[in-house]
Amino acid sequence: MLKLRGKVQARDTNKSQSHLVHVTRNVHLPAVMRRNTALFLKGAELSLLNDEWAASLRNATPFAGLLLCGSDEELTVTEQVISGLPDVYLLPEEYFYLEDGDIVRLSPKGERISILFRKNSPSNSIMLTERCNNFCLMCSQPPKRTNDDWLLDEAYDLLRMIPQNTTNIGFTGGEPTLCGKRFIELVEAARLNLPDTALDVLTNGRAFKNGAFAAQLARVRHPNLQLGIPLYSDDPVRHDYVVQTQGAFDETIHGILNLKRYGVRVEIRVVVHQQTLPRLVQTCEFIARNLLFVDHVALMGLEITGFTRTNLDLLWADPHTYRDKLSEAIEVLRTHGMHCSVYNHQLCLVNKDVESVCRKAISDWKNEYLPQCDGCTRKSECGGFFSTQVLYRHSKHVQPFQINAQNHH
Repeated sequence: MLKLRGKVQARDTNKSQSHLVHVTRNVHLPAVMRRNTALFLKGAELSLLNDEWAASLRNATPFAGLLLCGSDEELTVTEQVISGLPDVYLLPEEYFYLEDGDIVRLSPKGERISILFRKNSPSNSIMLTERCNNFCLMCSQPPKRTNDDWLLDEAYDLLRMIPQNTTNIGFTGGEPTLCGKRFIELVEAARLNLPDTALDVLTNGRAFKNGAFAAQLARVRHPNLQLGIPLYSDDPVRHDYVVQTQGAFDETIHGILNLKRYGVRVEIRVVVHQQTLPRLVQTCEFIARNLLFVDHVALMGLEITGFTRTNLDLLWADPHTYRDKLSEAIEVLRTHGMHCSVYNHQLCLVNKDVESVCRKAISDWKNEYLPQCDGCTRKSECGGFFSTQVLYRHSKHVQPFQINAQNHH
């Protein structure tokens, strides 16, 4: 699992407020580009630092920051050389992965760094708020009641900094639609700044029960926007129990209907666990009967973080034990001609008829495999595990595919 944020050591910082910077490995970056760019050096590169090099930096147009990453010993050696250089940040080895074009938030006052965008990653999401009007049993990002409008301000800045050739970004929370009009404006900012970049928004969909709000989003006319909306049961009582909010089912369904009325792409997401499994097939039948017009349906494995860790015994179900029910649910969706996928499951734990719809969907920074997966001939096809599954709980039935092996399921 990659570390995306944490404490660092800051030296002689000129700024007190948090600010966003691009990362560069280019020591000779033109002066005009340095104002919002931090120079990143790591490992063996630190041994090349000397007084002459430091003097040349002092006399040149300064970078927005100097990020030095290495072991405690490597960083200690640089201390004397960097003395007097402005805006130096000493990073532990966990941040070795930083590369040209990444975007980070530097917080001098709190001596923290947050990695907000990785240029070579397909899994970049922007958090718009930590507030939420659901309180899901398995929430991976437990909501906070706080004014965090600064996240929206930062999102605007980030959209202007992200390269235009970026394939995909996401908006997440909390519940992004709680930002109201500013959410709509941010989607429009994404369209204007990144016209060729797909935008995936994770939302509970309840705000779109207001048809006017759905219409406002549609009027943005983002060319490649999709909303991922969870539906946990065909039974309103069960869905409301999972999200811990009475009336949420009705609002979510009305939201989906309004969004599709105005032509907004919708993916329905069903997280599979103990509380959703009893009616998983019926839920898919409900979707096929009543929401046939949605663009995609995803049946998803459980991430063991946030509230899931607290409620693990209430939620955890071994994919090996529900593989037949998963096959039945997918068959319902296929029979009705719906586009469907299975996310966050391992190929060795699903039936053969489901393999073709299994997708690698876990964000790369938290995607891992078990030691026994090293010998699997299909590892490159498999979605693997959340890092937290490896750490806390996973199926004991993981069995690698072998060369020339017959179906071992």
